[in-house]
Amino acid sequence: MPEKLNCQTLLASLSDYVDGVLGDALCQEIERHIAACDNCRVVVDTLKKTIYLYHETAATTEVPIDVRARLFHRLDLDDFIQK
Repeated sequence: MPEKLNCQTLLASLSDYVDGVLGDALCQEIERHIAACDNCRVVVDTLKKTIYLYHETAATTEVPIDVRARLFHRLDLDDFIQK
């Protein structure tokens, strides 16, 4: 990692940053960069909100069995239909 974080480096580390698997020093450098860079702050905020919304809706969304069966049939995945 370069001494001073830039936008390209942040984007390369973004997934690990959001997942919380980076070391403290790199997280602090990313947070300093985000505080000074509006574009990167928007990217990070948007990604965090997207992940949050996915987790909020993924558990409660259920496709009706008949719709699922038609979709699987259309995609030629009949072997995977749960009966």
